[in-house]
Order: sequence, then C-alpha cells, then structure tokens
Amino acid sequence: MNPIALRKDGATAEHSRVFWHDVLLAGDFAALPRWTLDPVPGVGEVEAAIPDELVTALYRLVNKLAVPLSSVLLTAHAKVLGALCGESEVTAGYAVPGGPPLPLPMSIGPRSWRQVLLETARAESALLLHRNFPVEALRRELGLTEPLFETVFDTTRARGAALGDGIVLHLALVQGEGLALRLRYRTDVIDGECAARIAGYHLAALAALAADPDAEPARQSLLSPEEWRFQLDGLAGPQRTLPERRAHELFEEQARAHPDAVAAVHGDGQLTYGQLNARANHLARMLLAHGLGREGVVAVVTERNLDWLSAVLAIFKAGGAYLPIEPHFPADRIARTLNRADCRLVLAERGSTGMLDQALDAPAGIPEGIEKLFIDAAWAADFSEGDVGVEVTPGQLAYIYFTSGSTGEPKGAMCEHAGMLNHLFAKIDDLNIGAGTVVAQTAPQCFDISLWQLVSALLVGGRTLLVDQDVIMDARRFVDKIVEARVNVLQVVPSYLDVVLSELKRHPRALPDLRCVAVTGEALKKELTQRWFAAQPAIRLVNVYGLTETSDDTNHEVMDGVPSRERVPLGRPVNNAHVYVVDEQLSPVPLGAPGEIVFSGVCVGRGYVNDPERTQRAFMADPNSPGQRLYRSGDFGRWLPEGKLEFLGRRDAQVKISGFRIELGEIENTLLRLPGVRDGAVVVAERADRSKHLVAFYSGERQLDADTLQKQLGESLPTYMVPSAFHWQRTLPLTGNGKIDRKALTALAGELDMAKADGERASTPTEQRLAAAWAEILGISPEQVGRGAHFFELGGTSLSALRLAIKLNRAVSVKDLADHPVLADLASLVDARSAQRRLAAPEGQPCRHHRISQQRR
Repeated sequence: MNPIALRKDGATAEHSRVFWHDVLLAGDFAALPRWTLDPVPGVGEVEAAIPDELVTALYRLVNKLAVPLSSVLLTAHAKVLGALCGESEVTAGYAVPGGPPLPLPMSIGPRSWRQVLLETARAESALLLHRNFPVEALRRELGLTEPLFETVFDTTRARGAALGDGIVLHLALVQGEGLALRLRYRTDVIDGECAARIAGYHLAALAALAADPDAEPARQSLLSPEEWRFQLDGLAGPQRTLPERRAHELFEEQARAHPDAVAAVHGDGQLTYGQLNARANHLARMLLAHGLGREGVVAVVTERNLDWLSAVLAIFKAGGAYLPIEPHFPADRIARTLNRADCRLVLAERGSTGMLDQALDAPAGIPEGIEKLFIDAAWAADFSEGDVGVEVTPGQLAYIYFTSGSTGEPKGAMCEHAGMLNHLFAKIDDLNIGAGTVVAQTAPQCFDISLWQLVSALLVGGRTLLVDQDVIMDARRFVDKIVEARVNVLQVVPSYLDVVLSELKRHPRALPDLRCVAVTGEALKKELTQRWFAAQPAIRLVNVYGLTETSDDTNHEVMDGVPSRERVPLGRPVNNAHVYVVDEQLSPVPLGAPGEIVFSGVCVGRGYVNDPERTQRAFMADPNSPGQRLYRSGDFGRWLPEGKLEFLGRRDAQVKISGFRIELGEIENTLLRLPGVRDGAVVVAERADRSKHLVAFYSGERQLDADTLQKQLGESLPTYMVPSAFHWQRTLPLTGNGKIDRKALTALAGELDMAKADGERASTPTEQRLAAAWAEILGISPEQVGRGAHFFELGGTSLSALRLAIKLNRAVSVKDLADHPVLADLASLVDARSAQRRLAAPEGQPCRHHRISQQRR
C-alpha cells in the first residue's frame, strides 16, 4: 500500500477513499466501549466534515515534516484508540492488499505529537518493507507479545462492504467537495450517538496535532464541551436538600416525638427512644466533664451492643469524633491507632479491655494523659438526661475509620457530619427506611458500613437490631433471627449471601418481612444474583459501592431481577455525590472508556488523620468544582449508557476479602519485620468454591514454623489480615525488571494448595466422611485431606467453616472446628458425641448423628 502523495497544490494524488477500522485480534474486547441500549445486529454510518482550515493545516504539517498523510491519520487514530481503551500503547493491524493484517505497534506515551508522528511514520515505512514476512515472524521481530488491541488500516474496502467478524468501526477519509470522516459501525456494539462522538474524537485529535505538534497528546482531552459538562453534572447523583440538622439531632426529634417506641434491640435487651436518648446524654455529659472539646477524638472499645450504640450517639452529641476500635484487636494495632488519631479519651465496657490495657501499658507510642472511661460509670453519676445542646456544624469531624495501609501503617479516614448525613439519607431513600422499619446491624465496628446499619433507622422512627457475631457465624440461627425479629433491611457481603442461600436451600423457610438485601465489600457476581432471585424473587438486591474516604457508599444499584449485563453494575451515584471516570491527568475519559474512579462533593472526607503525605496523594481540590474536594480511589471503572457505573478492578495491591479492605503491602511490611524473614510477598488465592484467602511466601536462611509466623503476625494485625498459609522459598521469583513476580506466586499458591496432603490417610468412617466434606468445601481432592490435616492451614476460613457446618447439618459447629481444626481430633469429637447420643436415645430410635451419617453415605 502506497502512502498518499501530495501535489504542490496540496491536493491528494489519489482520489479514492482511504479506510481504516478497528478489529479485535487479541486481548480483552470488554475494555473497549460497548455503548448502546438497543444492541441489534446491523451496520450504521455517520459522517463528519473536516473543516477546510483544518485540512489546510494538516497539509501544511505533512509537507513540513515530510511524512505521509496516512501516518498523520494513524497518529490521531492511536490517540483515539488509547483514549477509548485506557491505554497509552495500542497495536494497529495494518492491512495490505491480498494479505493478512500486519501488526503495527504505536505508543502515545509522555511525548509530543511530533515525536509520536515521526515514530509512527518510521514504523509504517518499516512495516511496508516487511509486508511479505509471515505475521508471527514479524510479531517476534517487532518484540510484540499479546497486543491488547489491534486496528486495521485498509484501502481496499468499498463503501458498501459489510463489516467483518470482530470489526467494530470502519473509518474512512472521503473526498467530495471537501474532506470528511465517514464512520461505519456495528449497531450491536455502539449506537449512532457514540459513533458520532468517536468521529468527533478523531477531529479533535487531528486539530490538536495540527495546532501544536510539540504539545503532549497524553495531556490533551478529546471530549467536546458538551460531553465534558454532561460527565461532570449530568451523571452526578440527584440533588437532595438535606435537613439543617445533624444526625443525632434528628434522632433527638424522634425521641421527643415517640419516646416509648422501641429504638434498638440486642439479645434479650432493648431500649426505647427515650431511654436511648437519656443514656446517650448521660455519656455525652461525662465526656464533656472530662474535657472533651470540639472534634476531640473518642475511641470506643466495646462489643457490638446497646452500650456501643449509646456511646456513638453520645460522642456526636458532645461534638467529638468517633473512633471505633474492636476490643479483640492486637494491642500493638490498638496502640498505633490511638497514637495516630491523637486520641485522649477512651470509652470502654468492663470485661472487654484486655487488649486495650496491654496497649495502654505499652512503654512507648501512646499519647500522654490518655484516659479510659467506663460507660457504666455514666449511669451512676448525677448527670442530666436532657439533650446536651452542643453546637455541631456540617463541616465538623464526625468519625475516623482506620483502613489497611500499603506502607505498613493503617490510615485513618476522616469524614464530616455533612458527608455522614448525606450517606444516611441515601440509604434511607434508596432502601426505603422509614417509621417501623427494622434494620439489622451485622458489621464489625471497624467496618464503616457498621455506622449506617447502627443509626439510619433511628433518624426516621425505625428500629435497629444488633445481631451478635456468634449468631452470624451460625447460618441457621442467623436466618431464624432475621425471621423472628421481622427484619426489613439487611446488608451482607456476597460470600455470606452465598452461605445464606445454602442454608435456605437446605432448610427452606419464608422470609415474609425481608424486603431489601444490600450487598457490599466484594464484587457481586451475576451468578449469585441469579441464584438469589430464583430463590427469593420478591426481595430486592442492592449492589452498593463506595469507600471509607467517601463517607461510605456513593453508588446504589437497586435490582428487582437479574441484571442483563455480564457484570453487575455499581449503579448510579447517590444523592449529592459526583463521580467521575478520569485519565492520569484527572480529565474525564470518553463515555464508556475505562479510567480511574474519583469522587467530588459532600461525600468526600477530609483526608487521613495526622498523615499529610498520604492525604496529599489522594485528596485534592476539585478543578471543576471550586470549593469541593476530590478523592482518587485507585479503583477503575467505566460509565454504561444507562448512566450507571461499572467496576473493572484495581491497579494496585489493595484487595477485599469478606468485605474487609486489605493492603497487601501492610501485611508484607509486617512480615518482613519478623526474625528470620529476608524477603516476602502476600498474594490472594481462590479456591474452587470461589472463596479467597491470603497466602504468604517468604525467603530466609531456613524454613520457619507456620504457627509461629501466624502468632507473630497476629500480634500486630487483625485476624482477617493474617495469611492462612506460609510457604518458604529459597528465593522468590522475579519478573524481568527485578520485581517479585506476583502472578507466578499466585499460580504457585494454587498448585501448593492442590498438592498439600497429610501423609497418613483418613482411616475411620467418620474421618473419611469429614475428609470428603472438607475436600468439597475447600475445592480439593479427598486424598489431600489426611488424619493430621489442619482445616485452616488447608485454606479454610470462617465462611468455609460455616459452609462445612451447614453441609454436615450442624453435626459440628464453627466453634468445634476452631477448637479441633485437625481432622483426626475433630473426628474423635464427632464419634464421642455420637456415642453419647446413642446412649441417651430411646431404644429403637437412632440418634441424630447416626441419621446424618446414614444420609452422608
């Protein structure tokens, strides 16, 4: 194929059309925009005239740089393709008459238009010299491996030609009275509006190239002013006027209006609105008496109970900032959290301060003068029960939640009352929470979703049901509790929803009052939504998405049925939230293209407490909305044509397991501090049952005891961050650039899990039955489960333990498995119980365990 030649008058020497089009030859097609609400098979066409002044400028550029016009068009096209697929490097499949497309790699990168254009021209010229090379040989010579996307530049197609298999776009430069771009497209992939935008992107790229060849294309946006404004404003959450009061003040209004209505229930205890408000006022006055000032940080170290609820409301009433700390966290982590937050007051309950006391007794790291206050002391003191009346402004700090940090230090996200109230009303509106609604509180205190579960119902006359962790860990008891307490709104992580479905399948029962289940913390798979709606078609699912730094959830996808797309969308932004999908320069990417998800508006928190460096990296002023903060999430996604957000993953080492956000770097930094560990890496492994667990690899002079490593990590990290398996390697595998090869380690973790087996095989009938059940739950072969096998070392988690208990019809409990994790020990326990039941059973009636055994056979 000959480049287009130019005559001295600037006209083309060829009057035939020049075509190029996109065709997928390798890679992930899903990353390219699929933008249509009506995906019907067919071909559409749009045409965009190139302004005469731009044509003249392009001719001038071609003559000045002595490059073919085809290279100019390819350079602009590379910019468009890069913007559409979120990559700085793309590969064009360069079509020649009578032969297969040849690969032409192109890179935008941090260079000028001029540099990109000259490199493209050289690559195009070299490619023409290799036109007779076999395609695979040419790939090797160019150093091209697994290109992400490919484009075909073609001069052979007539106007009426159909689009071939895989071809999405067919863009032609046509000449009539002037030059124009004619774009033909598959209507099952994009619609006419999207095709017109893509044609406009090409015009914008050509105009930018002609206007300033020395500018960096990576820093230039292709979006029209109309699309820019639509993304900033048209895709924002609906405007909602919030009450001119804080959350605790709205609760106080409910307490005055309905003092005798039940506000909260925990176990056999309950508090009315009047009682809860009085207790919170007692506590608030005790905090003020001990010197709590505006935005003073108050840690709460309690179990999830009514005292916890009272303490949270009291802190808000007194104008302080709530800092949740779970009483079972390691003393070292508690100490670091208190220190980073500059906390001076701690509210605690008697019997839950063991680890806290160790932290306070530490020789260093704790602020001087920190004071521990017991909650029950407030009930005995002579404090007034009336509302405190401390002024709390919308921009005042409400709470600090610590999340895992990549540097090894947790980071404390600070959020304000306005953001908290906005999120509470997003839940109230979209989950239909009102007077009489029962909301289940199930999340641990350190999980930010625990807050809306705790207080949202109290703002509108509803009821909070606090569910104990031991109930949650027994699926049958949990479902019974949901039914008995007439829960209307529930939130769980997807992996636990799977457990609930398994329990309901094994023991079917109606859920007459449950009307909405929110799912969060992990990616919600479509398969799980299919199973849910097949079992519970009348109960809505809500896929929720957000981050601690954005006052919790920013997107809700409310579903009455299985979504039509392969990925379950994250939904639209909630009220008053602005969500953008941007490139590295924080400019919006084309609609439907992948980019980083960032947030603006009232939802964005203040930053990380006493951590200016990490705050500066993630929080900044929103350049598009004066006076608003912008938060960079590190998540990647794209907009769908129905105005919903789709999650595509992360590009760092942050993961979510069982709803907890975990920075692998924090675990690795802690691992590297242990004696005998020279190098280390932590990866996430997934089993056949789709459960995820952490696996640590380390190198050193010798192999270390896994139990010792787990114990040492557990002294600094919460349980959910301690790997379930440790593998010693003489050296860790490295990539070509000298970094630890995490892909290789992830694959190796799977292989080691499959190969892991105890030397002595299960022998007794009970051992064999348990081994078979373990294998099914953990996704391994029964032969790999020997007598000395340890359930949790094989990758078992609390959720897989719960699945096992369900599968064995509660012949063993989660506690049994925790106390007897070795197969032979657990089998002995089961046999002993079986013997006791046989002795206790009436003559002629088989014991329950015997019936289970027969069923298993």
